[in-house]
Amino acid sequence: MFAGSHQVSIDDKGRLAIPARFRQSLSESCGGRLVLTTGPDPCVEIYPQPEFERIVRDIEAMEDRLIAERLKKVVIGFAVETTMDAQGRVLLQPMLRKRARTDPSSEAVLMGQHTRFDLWSQALWDERFGEGSDLFGSLEDAFRTLKR
Repeated sequence: MFAGSHQVSIDDKGRLAIPARFRQSLSESCGGRLVLTTGPDPCVEIYPQPEFERIVRDIEAMEDRLIAERLKKVVIGFAVETTMDAQGRVLLQPMLRKRARTDPSSEAVLMGQHTRFDLWSQALWDERFGEGSDLFGSLEDAFRTLKR
């Protein structure tokens, strides 16, 4: 399970170092094989390869073929398969860096999302989730319905 938010840096070659606590889990579960893609938010979604394959199967099984084809164009069409190197780094393709508004030598946030993690530019993360954002106010009703 991927949880928590971690400040990370994109190096001058456009590589992201995966935090050690995620790296160990990824090495054990999928040999460090990852799929990087995009979704509805301006971030890079990073999946262990088996989890991404499950998502592809779910898309293929959708009854609404128009929606399925649109999802394939976004989720699969932007996907990049990669493997962590010996130092736990992955190369971020320019197209995905542009989507997440991250540049080489920039600061970013890696946010755990249970079965994946999302890479946000520090500026976008601060805007969406930092102090002063209305994230929790807009989720007030949802928090009340959660069984905690």
